[in-house]
Amino acid sequence: MKALTGMRWPWRALSVVGLACVLCVGVLVSAAPALAADPSGAETLADNPSAPVDYVWIIVAAALVFIMQGGFAMLTAGLCRAKNVVNLMMKNLMDFTIGSLAFFSVGFALMFGADKGGLFGTTGWFLAGDSYDVGTYLLFLFQVMFAATAATIVAGAVAERLKVKAYFLYAIVICSIIYPVYGHWVWGGGWLSSLPYGMGHVDFAGSGVVHAVGGFMGLAGAIVLGPRIGKFDLKGKARAIPGHSMVLAALGVFILWFGWYGFNAGSTLSASELRTAVIAVNTTLAASAGAVSSLVVIYARTKKLDVGMALNGAIAGLVAITAPCAWVEGWAAMVIGLIAGVIVVVGVLFFDRIRIDDPVGAVSVHGLNGVWGLLAVGLFADGTYGNYTTEGPFVTGLFYGGGVEQLIAQAIGVVVVVAWAFGLGLILFKLLDVVLGGIRVSAQEEIAGLDIGEHGSSAYPNFTVVEDIPYLMASAVEKDGGK
Repeated sequence: MKALTGMRWPWRALSVVGLACVLCVGVLVSAAPALAADPSGAETLADNPSAPVDYVWIIVAAALVFIMQGGFAMLTAGLCRAKNVVNLMMKNLMDFTIGSLAFFSVGFALMFGADKGGLFGTTGWFLAGDSYDVGTYLLFLFQVMFAATAATIVAGAVAERLKVKAYFLYAIVICSIIYPVYGHWVWGGGWLSSLPYGMGHVDFAGSGVVHAVGGFMGLAGAIVLGPRIGKFDLKGKARAIPGHSMVLAALGVFILWFGWYGFNAGSTLSASELRTAVIAVNTTLAASAGAVSSLVVIYARTKKLDVGMALNGAIAGLVAITAPCAWVEGWAAMVIGLIAGVIVVVGVLFFDRIRIDDPVGAVSVHGLNGVWGLLAVGLFADGTYGNYTTEGPFVTGLFYGGGVEQLIAQAIGVVVVVAWAFGLGLILFKLLDVVLGGIRVSAQEEIAGLDIGEHGSSAYPNFTVVEDIPYLMASAVEKDGGK
């Protein structure tokens, strides 16, 4: 019996997995007639001779977005300590794999199924039924990459102290409910896209739907978890906890930047949409401007050329241009990126000041700049492109004579996405904390590193990790109130 007691968590996990499998089989069996249909779909080559080119373009774009998972993994690992790299690799792998299954089972239907009162979709569970056609499968492939991206953003904000089983459960919830429902409001025909202002709330490739959702859920997780041991001294002043490899961090940024061309340009969902040239150039300019402005701002403050901040500045520019990328001119993309670089530096310093520990700056990069990207549409949209079409009506911002209508729609979307992601994030992480008896690893495990405690392995077994252990132990005692 003692041996079985020690196996309590694995048996519980197996029971949950087993129950889920039974439910899935039941649903799939009930849908068997639909599943037996030919997945040729309503679209045929006779109807659309250019369909094969579009399909190849979207599959390639989806693959580019998938590569971004590797970029996030490298960036997060590089900006965190060597003793937690295995844990971070596990989380980046499993949020995609678990998230894909959750989005396939439930999330895609909630996001793109038949609209129910502008709130959520109601058809297409497990891609079964009438949705079993090639066009729907193609859309799922592209969109599941976005769902996984939203999920993986949080890994950086909660790095080095969150239990891995809590992260797995979080990944299920965000990809099956939180991301898809908000996504339906914007991209699935929901109520935000139907606002009576401008063109309604618009977000071309996901500054809000993907990045703000992930960023503000990450903020909620960081608040519930509390700061890492040793992040703040006994007077509450932030201490730098350097990442173990700036090389990996830089590689991660370049991989992300590369994948972002699929993220933004691929969102046209058409190989014959010539606006992709504008989107790709704007993506390049915003990222470049973000890197430059963040470096200038941090140098003005510290007199040091901080490569980590410059790397985050590039990602900040990419996040900010994601919503307006199809609707703005090149000069505006550069301005948007310049402001994004400033925002990320100010954001990182601000969260340090209020004692919120975000190891990789995910909240500042994705949350704050996701908001900025949404608002930028209402300011800089130049009135030459519609909502994924070259035909009018066109999206027009304040600076191009569109008045405040579009800006109002964008501002409403900002309030909603922050409230939705941050509010549900707090509820989710608090609930997981209660259900799991704590979502944070023990102080001893945190000091030793999550790799050994959670996974029994090390990313660098032939190297010795050197840290100020006495200081960390003293910080742990202080955190626990002297216990």
